[in-house]
Amino acid sequence: MPACVPTRAQPPARPPRLRRPSRSSSGKDGSGRRFRIGGADLSASITVFLLAVPMSLGLAVAINAPLEASLVAAGIGGIVAGLLGGSPLLISGPSAGLTVVSAEMIQTYGWRTTCAITVGAGLLQVALGSLKAARSALAVSPAIVHGTLAGIGAAIALAQLHIVLGGSPQSSAVDNALALPDQLAQVRPAAPLIGALTLAVLLLWPRLPGRIGKALRHIPAALACVVVATGVASFAAPRIARVELPSWSSHVLPEMPHGPVLGILTAVLTVTLVASLESLLSAVAVDRLAAERPGSTVPRADLDRELRGQGIANAVSGLLGGMPVSGGAVRSSANVRAGATSRASSVLHGVWVLLAAGLLVTVLEWIPLAALAALVMMVGIQMVNFAHIRNVHKHREFLVYVASIGGVLVLGVLQGVLLGIAVAVAVALHRLSRTRIITQEEADGTYLVRARGQLTFLAVPRLTRALGHVPQGADTIVELDGSFMDHAAFEALQSWQDTHRARGGTVRTTGRAGARVAEPASATQSCCRPWTPWRNHHCHDQPPQRTHGHQLASGLSSFQRNTAPLVRDELARLAREGQRPQQLFITCADSRLVTSMITSSGPGDLFTVRNIGNLVPPPGAEGAPGADDSVAAAIEYAVDILQVQSITVCGHSGCGAMQALLNGRPDAPMTPLRRWLRHGRPSLERMASRRHAWARIAGRLPADAVEQLCLTNVVQQLDHLRQHESVARALAAGTLALNGMYFHVGEAQAYLLSADDHEEVFEGVGVNLMEDTHA
Repeated sequence: MPACVPTRAQPPARPPRLRRPSRSSSGKDGSGRRFRIGGADLSASITVFLLAVPMSLGLAVAINAPLEASLVAAGIGGIVAGLLGGSPLLISGPSAGLTVVSAEMIQTYGWRTTCAITVGAGLLQVALGSLKAARSALAVSPAIVHGTLAGIGAAIALAQLHIVLGGSPQSSAVDNALALPDQLAQVRPAAPLIGALTLAVLLLWPRLPGRIGKALRHIPAALACVVVATGVASFAAPRIARVELPSWSSHVLPEMPHGPVLGILTAVLTVTLVASLESLLSAVAVDRLAAERPGSTVPRADLDRELRGQGIANAVSGLLGGMPVSGGAVRSSANVRAGATSRASSVLHGVWVLLAAGLLVTVLEWIPLAALAALVMMVGIQMVNFAHIRNVHKHREFLVYVASIGGVLVLGVLQGVLLGIAVAVAVALHRLSRTRIITQEEADGTYLVRARGQLTFLAVPRLTRALGHVPQGADTIVELDGSFMDHAAFEALQSWQDTHRARGGTVRTTGRAGARVAEPASATQSCCRPWTPWRNHHCHDQPPQRTHGHQLASGLSSFQRNTAPLVRDELARLAREGQRPQQLFITCADSRLVTSMITSSGPGDLFTVRNIGNLVPPPGAEGAPGADDSVAAAIEYAVDILQVQSITVCGHSGCGAMQALLNGRPDAPMTPLRRWLRHGRPSLERMASRRHAWARIAGRLPADAVEQLCLTNVVQQLDHLRQHESVARALAAGTLALNGMYFHVGEAQAYLLSADDHEEVFEGVGVNLMEDTHA
């Protein structure tokens, strides 16, 4: 069997048991810790509560929903999503992103049917979370997400401007824009002045100078502006429109939906889409904010669990007559900055909201509607983020952004998203098909065929037509100025090259700068290099061949001919300046692990140590007579001399060393290999010990005992690393980081270790082009 094909590990004769007694999760939060209320969580919950109440009431005013429904949603979102969600510091409640959708549903179907739609959307979210679809939701183009949120923000601002001016909003953003001149013609001063005062306090509050200002800034600006506006309005405008909280005895619950089935289903899908995207993006943003805090121990968000938690919160909120909820960036950011450390802050904030809804009705009814409208209008304006506009313009997706905004404002949220997706697909197809191919004769008689753009099947007719203009037997240069060539274009170019050479011509393929592109491997080569661009190898179809050194000579010749010209300048610089790697990479000697390929690194990037089993003997273990100090010497040299910033221990699937440890017999003769593998016995003991939790891979248990030992070995070798004096010193100084990594050969998937005090989890590393919309 060729070396390129990974073999499946055979199960050991007597593998250790894979099942262990499960730990009770009762009384624990999502991080595995028991639910405790610390002083930081208590103070943070009060801060978020003071921010959430005016925002929730303002959003209810914005969509013409019962005001008590906003308090129900805020309380349920905090308690239910806080307890069941996967992001401990995310705060859920009524959301600005859902206002346009909710307003349209209320106007079309009435409040009670809107509650039923909220229940349906919550159940759909639970189903999607159970199907682990959370990560897929983040695959939507950032331009579409930013454009949708910006469109919603513009619609919110237009609607609330009418209330600030003392009027009532219309049914759509277009109607609000058309009705604005008439509203300005009949404006009365009280409401606009209170709205202007609210905006002034909201903007200036975070900039208050001096010690008194620093102390006052601990009060949320949203609360301060509403309190100031309420106080001024009570004296200067006693007859201004204010909040009216009806008696709880008149609070309504959902009913069976009435209306067209297709319309109801569309509404459910729209609420699900907007609420899910906003919650997941906010969870990612909160992860980043929490990670920036010094000494943060908050676990990373479990997005699928968060989606399920949001779904349950929406279902409960709808059943109790509340507004739809989602994770909010504003409240969550305030929660993180207030010092919250666990989900207790979110739960307590929900408790305070429900208590206020029952005990502070008289106080809340003093708030002017214009103040709440101005607050929500500013939230809508802030959703149009100019940093996002610059980013989408830089990435040439401004058309998609504008289409999403226009679709949301003119057609609706779901229709705007669909329009954005359609435009994004059209733009992508246009870019793929926009390829310029020209043929020209140079002064020396050489023909130049220049292809600018991506070579796909759409460009094959133009490519073959351009190549057909090259005379037979001519010397030809094919210049490829693009980052992608699909199989159809490759076959067309390769077929023409073979034919042209057979007729006496020469062909040289280069990039735009003239650097030569490596020629396709000959059919006689038995070496498989599937990471090389534009190649399609099937090593498992080729019989093994004995080259007796010819393969080495062929590889060296290929390097000198194709690769050396490309790297010569960089290697010359490294020869002058010396090596300055940033990482020490300790991995197995297995031939299937190509470190430069896995890490996308080049010369001078990695200081690499490879041995059988990626083992790191603890200090003293290598110092015995006849032992090998090479690993310890490499660690000392990397940390003290090269001053690397990180050390990575990388294990891999199907490791022969781990199989040998599992299958080892005590009576086997002592060989150099067995003497080396004794450094892996602590990993075997760790896996069998009940004091250590088993490592998990991407949320699942390992497939078999070999994989479990491979994962455990990475964790154990990191413990050995910490015992080395130079590593311990650098860790204490904060100049070094340790990383655990696992590479699954058959899946070509890398996993990074994410550990806390209770469990080691290897999370998959993927490509996520979604930018954070709420950072």
